[in-house]
Amino acid sequence: MAAAGADRPSLIDILHGELERNFTILKQKADPPPYFIAYTVTEEEENVLSATLGTLEAQNHSHGRVLDVSVRVGSRKLDNYHQLDGGRPRFGAAALIPLDNVSNAIRQRVWADTDRAYHAAAQRLIQIKANQQVKVADEDSSNDFSEEEPSVAGQAPPKLDFQAAEWVNRVRKLSAEFAKYPGALNSNVTVMVQREVKTLVTTEGTRLEHGRDFAHIIITAQGKAADGMDLVAADGFDAFDAAHLPKDDAIRAAIDRVGGDLTNLLMAPPVDPYVGPAILSGRAAGVFFHEIFGHRVEGHRQKDENEGQTFTKSVGKPVLPDFLSIIFDPTRKTAAGVELNGYYTYDDEGEKARPVTVVDDGILKTFLMSRSPIHGFDHSNGHGRKQPGYEAVSRQSNLFVDSKKTVSDEQLRQMLRDEIRKQNKPYGLYFTEITGGYTTTQRRGLQAFTVIPLIVYRVYADGRPDQLVRGVDIVGTPLASFAKILATGDRPEVFNGICGAESGGVPVSAVSPAILVGEIEVQRKQKSDDRPPFLPRPAASGGQE
Repeated sequence: MAAAGADRPSLIDILHGELERNFTILKQKADPPPYFIAYTVTEEEENVLSATLGTLEAQNHSHGRVLDVSVRVGSRKLDNYHQLDGGRPRFGAAALIPLDNVSNAIRQRVWADTDRAYHAAAQRLIQIKANQQVKVADEDSSNDFSEEEPSVAGQAPPKLDFQAAEWVNRVRKLSAEFAKYPGALNSNVTVMVQREVKTLVTTEGTRLEHGRDFAHIIITAQGKAADGMDLVAADGFDAFDAAHLPKDDAIRAAIDRVGGDLTNLLMAPPVDPYVGPAILSGRAAGVFFHEIFGHRVEGHRQKDENEGQTFTKSVGKPVLPDFLSIIFDPTRKTAAGVELNGYYTYDDEGEKARPVTVVDDGILKTFLMSRSPIHGFDHSNGHGRKQPGYEAVSRQSNLFVDSKKTVSDEQLRQMLRDEIRKQNKPYGLYFTEITGGYTTTQRRGLQAFTVIPLIVYRVYADGRPDQLVRGVDIVGTPLASFAKILATGDRPEVFNGICGAESGGVPVSAVSPAILVGEIEVQRKQKSDDRPPFLPRPAASGGQE
C-alpha cells in the first residue's frame, strides 16, 4: 500500500496499528474477550447541483470520512450479533474522523469507538446467553459468523474530477426547457457526482482499500390533475463518472420526454382496479423481480424466524418458470450499454465479489450470502452489504434475468392481445416506466409487494391505439405472481436505484427483458383532495433577472 505522503502513514496503516493494539489489550484483559474486530472507514466526496426553470436551486459540496467499528465477543457459534427477540443489533455509530492522515487524531477516535463497541457487545452477549436458557431452540442452529480467507488489495479510484462551473451553466440552461410545459408545477434537473473509498482492516488479516465513482442526472417534473391526483414523470442517466454522462442534446431529449409524459398524464383517465394480462417493460420487470424475488433470497431472511421464509425450504425445487434463470453478478460493470449501480469489487465484509446463480432454469440453487451462515450454506458469496453506520447483512447487487423463451417486442404484444381475447378482458396493460417499489417479507405482515409505475397504457385486442392511464399501483403476492409469467422479450433493459433495507441504502441494478404475465393485479393509487392551483402559472420572461 502506498503511503499517503512522505511524512504521514497511510490510513490503512494507522487503522491496522490501532487494531492490533486494541485487540491485544482486550484479548488479555477483557472478559469476555473479543475474537474478531474490524474497522471500516468510508470516505465520501460529493458534488450536487440542482436547477429549476433556468436558475440554480442548490449547489453543495461535501467531503468526509466515517468510521464503523465491529467487535465480536463469544465465539463463531454464538456471539453478540445473534438475533434476539426479533431485533437486529446495531453497534456501528458512523463516527466522523479526520480527512488528513494524522495518526494521533485518527487513533483517538478509533480507540474511543472500539471501547464503546466492546462494552455494547459484551452487554448484549450476556442478554443473548440468558435468553438462550428460557426460549425454545432456534430452528436454524448455524453459526453466527463464518470463517473466510482474508482479502488483501488496494486500488482506490482516482480523485474526483468535476467541473462545477461548467455544470452550473449546463443545468441552468437545461432546466429552462421545462418552461415549455405549463402543467409542470415543479421541475428539476439535478446532477450528483460522488467518489467513495472504503478502507477495511480486520483481525483476520483483511487489508482492503477499494471504491468507485458514481454520477447521476435526475430529471423530474410534478403536476396535479383536475381531480387532485399528484403526478410525477421522471428520467435520468447513470455513469461511473461525470465524463461519461451524456451530452446536452441527449439530456434535452430526456427533458422533453418527461415534460411530454407529464402533460399527457394530466389529461389521462384514472385507472380502475383490474386483474388481467400485462406486459412489463424490461425496466419495470427488473423492479418486479427485485421486489418480489430478490429480497426473499437474501440469506439472513432464511435464518430469521420473524421472516416469512418464502423460499427457505425450496432449494433444489422449482420456484420460477423453467425458462427463467436469475443471476446476481456485482462484477458486471455494464449491461445494455448502461453502467450498473450494483457493481463492486469487494463487499462490505471484505469478501471478493463474484457472480451467483440463484435460480437455474427455474430451480432454486442458493441464496445471497453474507458472513452469517444459514442451514446448508456456511460461507459468504460476496453479498454482505451496508450503508455506513449500519451492520452488514445479505443484500442484492446486480440482478440479471436470463430467459430461454424470448420473442420480439411485436410478438410479445401479439401474445398480450391473444391473452386478452382468451381471457375475454376489455384490455391488457403495458407498464413502461417504474419508479420503485416495496415488499413485506416478515411473518407478521401479509407476504405482499407493491410496485409503483409512472407510465402505464391500456392495450386493446382489436388494434386500437394504446391509451395512457394514471393512478395505478401493481400489487400482489410473490408465489402467485411467479406462476403467471408466460414469456419474455429479447431485449434487456436496466433499472438503477438505491435499495433501502435493514442495513441502510445500497446501490443496486436490475437487468431484465420485458415480461408477459397472464395475470396481474392493480389498485388505485392514493390521491390528494387538494385542487390544482387557481392562479395561472407566471409567464416565462425573455431573460434572466
